[in-house]
Amino acid sequence: MKRQKRIALINDITGFGRCSIASMAPIVSAMKIQAVPIPTAILSTHTQFPVYYFDDYTPRMSDYIQTYKDLNLEFDAIATGFLGSQEQVDIVIDFIRYFKKENAFVLVDPVMGDHGKLYATYTPQMCHKMKELVQYADLMTPNLTELVTLVDQPYPDHLPSFDELNQMCETLAKQGPKHIVVTGIPFNDKQILNFIYNQDEDYQIVMVDRIGQDRCGTGDVISAVIAGCYLNGYHFYESVKKATEFASKCIAYCEKMQVPHYYGLCFEEYLWELGVDES
Repeated sequence: MKRQKRIALINDITGFGRCSIASMAPIVSAMKIQAVPIPTAILSTHTQFPVYYFDDYTPRMSDYIQTYKDLNLEFDAIATGFLGSQEQVDIVIDFIRYFKKENAFVLVDPVMGDHGKLYATYTPQMCHKMKELVQYADLMTPNLTELVTLVDQPYPDHLPSFDELNQMCETLAKQGPKHIVVTGIPFNDKQILNFIYNQDEDYQIVMVDRIGQDRCGTGDVISAVIAGCYLNGYHFYESVKKATEFASKCIAYCEKMQVPHYYGLCFEEYLWELGVDES
């Protein structure tokens, strides 16, 4: 019997703030894909709020995942987000080794830092560990900070040329992923560049308007739409285009309604559009 498509979402669960699994699960669900969360941590609000509750789920992840092994579950895709320790990376690699079957894909969003700075947990040892996870990725969605870190280059003091971006993506692709989008590159005061690399193809770009300030959870929304579109048969370029346009629409609505940036994207307003088959 044919079953519904299914994706494993390995990320934290945050109650308020619209990020991680709390954003990704409803988005892929709207795209007629079953979302199966694998929590790395439980938070009441994300860490950009002045107060939050945080429960590291690392000690319980293996037992949690064992249930899925015992049930012989199958996944059509696996998407990973922020990972807070080397132990979590090892758990995720074991999950991928066990559950990734033929024709399934892995999307890795290497949530390591932004604006030229890495998060405090990303020590040299942790960065090296993330490179081990990259080997299992089919799709990746790094920002420029994460891209240069993963290919051992300094953060540039200028906007890289398309050829320079393509060269860095080629270097990263040698580690594993066939499809890479470098997200959220400030192109000028009015536009954001998303640089797309597909192995053995010419590079492509998707430009979107720059709307307001950076918003928490934008990367999770974009990764979720990309994963859902790609699983539903879209080309990677079309997946990125749909994801960035969807995020832009949500951000514009947030600006109109004066929603605080740390409240994330009001994606609920447009979820119905993701279920519309435009093919």
